[in-house]
Amino acid sequence: MTNFGRILTAMVTPFNNDYSVNYTEAANLAKYLVDNGSDGLVVAGSTGEAATMSKEEKLKLYATVMEAVGDKATIIAGTGSNDTKASIELTKEAEKIGVHGAMLVGPYYNKPPQEGFYQHFKAIAESTNLPLIIYNVPGRTGSNILPSTVARLAEIKNIVAVKEASGSLDQMSEIMRITPNDFLLYSGDDGLTLPAMAVGGHGVISVASHIVGKRMQEMIAAFLAGDMAKAQAIHLELIPFFKVIFVTTNPIPIKAAVNLIGLNAGPLRLPLVPPTDAEVEQIKSVMKTVGAL
Repeated sequence: MTNFGRILTAMVTPFNNDYSVNYTEAANLAKYLVDNGSDGLVVAGSTGEAATMSKEEKLKLYATVMEAVGDKATIIAGTGSNDTKASIELTKEAEKIGVHGAMLVGPYYNKPPQEGFYQHFKAIAESTNLPLIIYNVPGRTGSNILPSTVARLAEIKNIVAVKEASGSLDQMSEIMRITPNDFLLYSGDDGLTLPAMAVGGHGVISVASHIVGKRMQEMIAAFLAGDMAKAQAIHLELIPFFKVIFVTTNPIPIKAAVNLIGLNAGPLRLPLVPPTDAEVEQIKSVMKTVGAL
């Protein structure tokens, strides 16, 4: 089994005030996250604003984070796109840098049929030796990678996990039922971490862990130790925070939260815009209730 860890943080990408990537702060943030509950980091995923980053920026960011924490944590490069050829090229370049794995989002906008999904991921897998995580997020891509397709992909040696963000426990359960025992399922929704683990999930690729990573590790440890009452209590305590960080489009709220705790995540790139004053107050209020501010 490829063990990336239980909590992988989908890391925000810090920007300078001129919207260039702030690589110094990226290294600092990576170190902070690894010291505060993250077993690994997903770099340049959707939370990292990958959609508005160039290939060169992504590669430099992978290298920066690897240098900062690659000896202490699993570094997963977000190398997926809706262009198979471009995804292959970026994955190969990321492998040269030395990252520990890559995450591949389901092709967005062009809405491939299930066979298209299969051939897309298979082609990328055949181009690299990296262990790969498939990322299913229908709310962003406009199409759903079905469990039967995930099961076919799980037969490919270096496709080792899925980040399942359909929000469907039924879908997660079916994936667990029909994939090999060593195939890992990560919840793509913080609020479904505990329910996903109850049906056989391995952990979470998390947004909330920027702020409450240690508490989430306590929840997972309690679950694994069989202390369901403690795991449930922490889950219920954190639910308001899991919800408030999606009060508007991700990563707008979590970037605000990271800035609020004194880390310099900087601004967002257009077409994303800052949260409203009301949203910031809402985020602050919930952060106070969970002891993060």
